[in-house]
Amino acid sequence: MDSNFYVNNRNKLFSEIEDNSAVILLGGTAPVKSGDEFYPFTPSRNFYYMTGIDEENIILLMCKKDGITTTTLFIERPDPVAAKWTGETVSAEEAEKISGIEDINYRDDFENTLSSVIFNKRLKNIYLDLENRNISRRTQAITLSEQIKSGYPYVNILNVYDIIAEFRKIKQPCEIAEIEKAIEITQKGIYSMMKNAKAGMAEYEIEAYFDFELKKNGVKDFAFKTIAASGKNATVLHYSSNDGITGENDLILCDLGAQWHYYNGDITRTFPVNGKFTPEQKKIYNIVLEGQKKVISSIRPGIEFSSLNNILIDYYDKALREIGLIKDKSDIKKYYYHGVSHSLGLETHDAGRHNEGLLEKGMVFTVEPGLYIEEKGIGIRIEDNVLVTDDGCRVLSSGIIKEAEDIEGFMAGKLV
Repeated sequence: MDSNFYVNNRNKLFSEIEDNSAVILLGGTAPVKSGDEFYPFTPSRNFYYMTGIDEENIILLMCKKDGITTTTLFIERPDPVAAKWTGETVSAEEAEKISGIEDINYRDDFENTLSSVIFNKRLKNIYLDLENRNISRRTQAITLSEQIKSGYPYVNILNVYDIIAEFRKIKQPCEIAEIEKAIEITQKGIYSMMKNAKAGMAEYEIEAYFDFELKKNGVKDFAFKTIAASGKNATVLHYSSNDGITGENDLILCDLGAQWHYYNGDITRTFPVNGKFTPEQKKIYNIVLEGQKKVISSIRPGIEFSSLNNILIDYYDKALREIGLIKDKSDIKKYYYHGVSHSLGLETHDAGRHNEGLLEKGMVFTVEPGLYIEEKGIGIRIEDNVLVTDDGCRVLSSGIIKEAEDIEGFMAGKLV
């Protein structure tokens, strides 16, 4: 990503915050896993969106005083001894090139700098990313807000999360390109699974073909923990143990995605392990596929996000009655019990409130109808990633086959 992307993001943020204010964004640290082992580090996505820096313990400070703006990045001071164990940290020159920030200081100067800025500039507000989904969780930003309030009780603490989330709803062309790259690699992994799947294999054996393809293509992390669920397991939405053994006539539902430069693909394909749908499976599969097509065909700027799920439910009401699966619309929730869409980007469930407001050009989200018939051991979901355009949408994952006949042909070696 070009540094201008991050510069422009910061300029947009400056235009939204009040005067006589500062924004502080923390890059984050990897939590302890066990003993002296840590979980892999992943940066705060709002910090990354504003800097492009992928490293622990880095802080962004943006100040706006009397209309004049300044930006400082605080990086780790070089430590030659630590570098022998864990590698060198980002240099000032590298940080400037990536982020476009010229004023680079060291992290151990941050507290003195912040105190000086608050006092000398007589700041009224400090904006922090206070996103928190668990009241008992103490994030670094919450801890910092308490420290600032304790030392400077006259300063207002404001939440910058919602402002940045609004920016992130609309993807820039460079972001869309990153998502498309993640989808392209995800496609390779899905095809490898389809080519190598056989009845009697463990789900994790089939999953391994996806893992290998992603690593081979330079992917460092997954969008989320892969779901490779066969038979009845596929009726559990977030099943991810992937330790079941596939049966001869099982379908396997694979919900998965590559992550590329922290941008995510999120695709689901369902296919028969033995390469051939049973008549009943194909009937249910085609209902799900037709439902997805109806939702996608309705997408355009100006319609309610929440209406997408209603379109699917209205279709299911008719289609499931025709095959005798339901008698009343209220019965649908027995077989379909999630929403049809969520935002996609730097997070698999991207920033902002889902299923609220109107669709806008530049939004990227999933369309993922499903049917889960536990008594028949059939779980089907078909998920694609969609970009809202001027007058409709573009399916970013349109190259990944999903017609039942195409899947059977591919698995029989008839399609490339």
